[in-house]
Amino acid sequence: MSDSFHLKNKIALVTGAASGIGAATARELAHAGAQVFIADLNLTAAESLASELTEARAIRMDVTDSASIAEAFARISHLDILVNNAGIGLVGDIARTSEEDFERVMRVNVNSVFMVTKAALPLLLASRGSIINIGSVAGSVGVKQRFAYCASKGAVQAMTRQIAVDYPKELRVNCIAPGTVQTPFVEGYLEKYHSHEIEKVRAELVARQPIGRLGTPEDIASLVRYLCSQEAEFINGAVIPIDGGWTAA
Repeated sequence: MSDSFHLKNKIALVTGAASGIGAATARELAHAGAQVFIADLNLTAAESLASELTEARAIRMDVTDSASIAEAFARISHLDILVNNAGIGLVGDIARTSEEDFERVMRVNVNSVFMVTKAALPLLLASRGSIINIGSVAGSVGVKQRFAYCASKGAVQAMTRQIAVDYPKELRVNCIAPGTVQTPFVEGYLEKYHSHEIEKVRAELVARQPIGRLGTPEDIASLVRYLCSQEAEFINGAVIPIDGGWTAA
C-alpha cells in the first residue's frame, strides 16, 4: 500500500460493485487500505469479488428499492466513503423513448443516487465523509441517441453540486464523468444493438475519444481513490471529466 492517497481505517460502500467500474473501484479502495462494502443486486457476484479482497464484505442492495437500501444500511454502523456507481443505459432519441423506459433509466440512475445518499447521509455527516457520484460525459454534452441517459447523468451532476452547496464543511461530494469505458456495460450495448457490426461500432467508440482508446475501469477507479483521499480535501462540488479528451475536443 502506497503512502500517497491511502485510505487506511476508512470504510467505503460502492453500489453496483460486482462488475465493471464498480468492481475496479472496490479493488482499488481495498488496495488503498479501506474496508469495502460491495453492494450489488447480484449477491453471488458480489460475494465472489469480496472473497478476493482483504476487509471486503458483500451486501445485497437493490438501489431502486428503499426497503432494500434501508436493510443494507441497518448493517452499517460507520461510513467514510460512498460511491454511487450503479447505473444503466438506454439507446434512443426522444421520439423513440417510451415513458416506461425513461422512468426506468431515471429510477436507476437518478432516484438511486438520491435514496442511497439520503440513507448514508447521517453516517457520512458523522465522519465528515466523501461521496463520489459516477456520472458520464453524457451529462455535459449531447450524445446521439441517448436522450434518457443524457438526462439522467445531467441530473447526477446537478445533485452533486447542490449537495456540496448545502454541506460545504460537513462532507465532500464530487462527480466523475467518464467517457466510454471498456466494461460489460459497453459489451452488452454492442451485442444488443450492433451484433452484426460490433468491431465497426467499437472502432467508432474509440475514435470518439481523441486519446485513441477506450477508458478502463481501473482509470476511473484510480480517480475515485484520489478524490476520497486526504490529498483531495480541497476538491468539492466538482464534476471531473475522465474521457481521453472527448469533451475538450
